[in-house]
Amino acid sequence: MKLPVIAIVGRPNVGKSTLFNALAGRRISIVEPTSGVTRDRVSTTLTAPDGRQLELIDTGGMGIGDLDALAGHVEQQIDRAVVDANAFVLTTDCTDGLVPADRKVARRLHKLGKPVVVVANKAESARTAAAADEFHALGFGDPLPVSALHRRNTGVLRDRLYELAGAPADESAKPEIKLAVVGQRNVGKSTFINALANEERVIVSEVPGTTRDAIDVRLERKGKVFVAIDTAGIRKKRRIADSIEFYSRTRAEASIRRADVVLLLIDAERKISQVDKKLSDYIAEHLKPCAIVINKWDLAKGIPTGEYVDYITKTLPGLRSIPIAFVSALKRHRIHRTLDLAASLWRQANTRVPTSELNNVIEELKRRPGRGGTRRPKIYYATQVAVAPPTLVLFVNQPQHFTTATRRFILSFLRAHLPFEEVPIAIRYRKAESGAR
Repeated sequence: MKLPVIAIVGRPNVGKSTLFNALAGRRISIVEPTSGVTRDRVSTTLTAPDGRQLELIDTGGMGIGDLDALAGHVEQQIDRAVVDANAFVLTTDCTDGLVPADRKVARRLHKLGKPVVVVANKAESARTAAAADEFHALGFGDPLPVSALHRRNTGVLRDRLYELAGAPADESAKPEIKLAVVGQRNVGKSTFINALANEERVIVSEVPGTTRDAIDVRLERKGKVFVAIDTAGIRKKRRIADSIEFYSRTRAEASIRRADVVLLLIDAERKISQVDKKLSDYIAEHLKPCAIVINKWDLAKGIPTGEYVDYITKTLPGLRSIPIAFVSALKRHRIHRTLDLAASLWRQANTRVPTSELNNVIEELKRRPGRGGTRRPKIYYATQVAVAPPTLVLFVNQPQHFTTATRRFILSFLRAHLPFEEVPIAIRYRKAESGAR
């Protein structure tokens, strides 16, 4: 079921991204005083207490200058958002007052005949709020004075948007799997996302660093709803040029943390870089289910697949035992299979093993030959206490007796004998009570 879409629109630098973040309740869009920071359609889902949902879209400024030769791309994204939206939040600036660019945006919206809420932003004081009245001239009714920066009247605005959203959404409309697509610069992440969405959902350009925000794109496949997160390309920290790039990196890392599954894109024509290794370590550190997606495989001439898998396994040891997919985002080869793969990883990460079944595996583990000595580590029983990641507690004689090598062996054994073959497992060692042994 498609959610109602409400787009935040307006001329550049009126505070659209600040308003978007205030309504979302978290920092999603990058906020900078520089015009043209927002390029793609950044989206999030808002859910009312009664279950009503809507998709909120942040757009670039209408009429932006030709920054980085991307103005045409930005306008295309705005055009698509305008077509897809069911209603609009026309954002203006109280401190500037009504300017010709506001009237130009309003004329464009009048032609569509869709509901519009006019927001007079930057109403930080009673004096600036009083200036909101002049926006009546735009012809959309009473403007709402708002301070997105100080969260003034953002709750009132959110309630108005829920009214526009209509009846409570079906439970099936809720996102099921959040999928972060990460990688270094220019590996084809945006092309990959567009191929998944079957539309030009994010800007694709040869200009490095085109994607800045983490872009959420809703997808459906085989009855499952995905939210694919297109992230900014990462490069070495010492090469980060400005605050926008810094925030882009921060957003990419945050996307990994909030994702259910991570797809690490690697360019088949390039060697594994330090950035790839740092990303793989970050994914492993946060115990995220992950698949490595080798993009542009059609251009990797003469390389046997098995040989390349060995290369990946040796170069990225933190992501051993995870699946590897070979695709061409540009030609859309094997693209949608990655969603099936992500769904499989999600199922594994959310599997709960019955205690009896888990302890049957533990008994088999205990029958394996062990090392002698007076401090031989012993496992008495185990239980699973959480999913995503699957978290097992092993009750043992003395946790300190379990060396790194022993723990590695136990992890490998449990991965091979439990339905968690391709996802990270968290294992906790706890001293058993004497009466429970």
